[in-house]
Amino acid sequence: MSGTMIVGSLVLYTRIPSITKHYMSELQTELTKVITDMVPAKIDDVMPELPKATGPAVELPKSPF
Repeated sequence: MSGTMIVGSLVLYTRIPSITKHYMSELQTELTKVITDMVPAKIDDVMPELPKATGPAVELPKSPF
């Protein structure tokens, strides 16, 4: 029984980095999807409407020379 607990603990201890890496990868993928879905909607809400027509040309200041 003690041997089984030692072996089980050793296997779990050696697998923790790979398990953590796996879950972090899944979390990163999900966060990327959520943020990608949210960003266009937020940008559309904040952006002003584009003008339909333009105004007259702006004159350049006259040179003193």
